Amino acid sequence: ALALAHHFWPGPLTLLLEKKALIPDVVTSGLPRVAVRMPQHDLTLQLLQQLSFPLAAPSANPFGYISPTTPQHVQAQLGPQIPYILSGGACRVGIESTIVGFEAGKAVIYRLGGISVAAIEHVIGPVRVADAVSNRPTTPGALKSHYAPTKPLFLGAIPDLLSRHGQQRVGILSFDQYYPGLARSHQVRLSAAGSLEEAAHHLFAALRKLDALPIDCILGTWMPDQGLGLAINDRLRRAASLG
Repeated sequence: ALALAHHFWPGPLTLLLEKKALIPDVVTSGLPRVAVRMPQHDLTLQLLQQLSFPLAAPSANPFGYISPTTPQHVQAQLGPQIPYILSGGACRVGIESTIVGFEAGKAVIYRLGGISVAAIEHVIGPVRVADAVSNRPTTPGALKSHYAPTKPLFLGAIPDLLSRHGQQRVGILSFDQYYPGLARSHQVRLSAAGSLEEAAHHLFAALRKLDALPIDCILGTWMPDQGLGLAINDRLRRAASLG
């Protein structure tokens, strides 16, 4: 845990650690471990440096919906339910942090995220990636259905999806290209350059944009199953309620 913290903090790494009695159960939903991280954002770090205690913070969005990545997303979702927003601009990484815990002295990745499996293993050696699909999760973001838009999301090869759903009003979420026959205003490509880092940065904002369009469903394509593509595909799978 210390090796990972020294290497990746501040950054998108969450460490899941056994909690001491001084951590209230409300912080961990009664679970025996507490998730700890240090975000890589100047404004957040300035806030934390002014506090003499750790800051407990839930997600800034309704349960199960697409994660917010801008202050405007938070305002649109929570509005008058919160007194103010500490506005620091758009999230730099986009997808959530990688969650790493430990079982019998061995590291386990419980949620794929902004730090790739390869980067984790480069620091501490081989790790196990837990089967995170669950209806009774013990870590954040591990429900089978999560990060979901209100419009149905179907995943696969776009031409095949268009042949099945083309009679409906559709939006398209792609990795690096636009598709003919549909207005570009109803399409979002995550990275013209084919960058998984850029795709991760844009993913949730893209889902929100498509969800707000006057369409019946969203057609999405899988990302390359490597690096951050693993984490992006995990979010897409949950958004589409696929096991």
